[in-house]
Amino acid sequence: MRRRDFLFAVMATALWCAAPAHAADPDIKEYSVPKGSHPHDVAPARDGGVWYTAQAAGALGWLDPVSGHTKHIPLGKNSAPHGVIVGPDGAPWITDSGLNAIVRVDPKTEKVDIFPLPKGAPYANLNTATFDNNGILWYTGQAGYYGRVDPKTGKVEVFEAPRGRGPYGICTAPDGSVYYASLAGSHIARIDTKTGQATVIEPPTPGQGARRVWADSKSRIWVSEWNSGQVSMYDPKTNQWREWQLPGDNPQTYAVYVDKRDIVWLSDFGANAMVRFDPKTEKFKAIPLPSRGSAVRQILGRPGEVWLPLSGVDKLAVIWE
Repeated sequence: MRRRDFLFAVMATALWCAAPAHAADPDIKEYSVPKGSHPHDVAPARDGGVWYTAQAAGALGWLDPVSGHTKHIPLGKNSAPHGVIVGPDGAPWITDSGLNAIVRVDPKTEKVDIFPLPKGAPYANLNTATFDNNGILWYTGQAGYYGRVDPKTGKVEVFEAPRGRGPYGICTAPDGSVYYASLAGSHIARIDTKTGQATVIEPPTPGQGARRVWADSKSRIWVSEWNSGQVSMYDPKTNQWREWQLPGDNPQTYAVYVDKRDIVWLSDFGANAMVRFDPKTEKFKAIPLPSRGSAVRQILGRPGEVWLPLSGVDKLAVIWE
């Protein structure tokens, strides 16, 4: 090899080694659940499994990601579970619109405890729940309500939403604040966890259809906008908003989840895809889903994993980061 060619080869190798590696597309694996389950929400369990609401079956499901084995725990006559989260006690807590109640399932004994809304309370169409930093569960009801449950006393309270119908997604920020999104009302609201009163916060785009909310490590609130096809972010420190349109011709932003690295994950019904958004670079990456008509209605995760309920095809899926 001539000296000039040798030097060229050395320089090319050095440049190649120094160049930043392009991240490969994340791996996705799907798991089938019993037909007719129509899983709506998921919540990674402490035992390494994954809880899911089998909405059409009136049951709480559990998946073993290693074997693919599933089991269903019936929640009672007329049950139609919507949301599921894992509480500070390690148990799954469910918002059950069919029972008009909050439900707790003991992960070891599978005992089902039901916390019905107070006698005489209206049908709330229960949706989603979150635990605040004091261990109180807060929930939303699309019919125009939100409320709280004290797990220690079993007391259940109901509040009327300030603008009626619409409360949907709900989250707790690291600073202890609780926010919900109103799909029908096209706004978010901050709940005073002491008084229970909610204060409406208006996003910049009218009629955007705020569907779900999630907080990042800085307690900024990310909002999935169903009608506008956007993701927006509200910073309570500055009271300022920012908005980004999802890629594609007809985005329909259903769910939002922010992982431990502050990466924002979104489900896009219009593209049958997951969308990854990096707030630092402000760049999107669309990740097509393997099954057509997946209909991912909620997102949750644990370090290195993002879990999805594919309600349209009776499957769960995981994205490994």
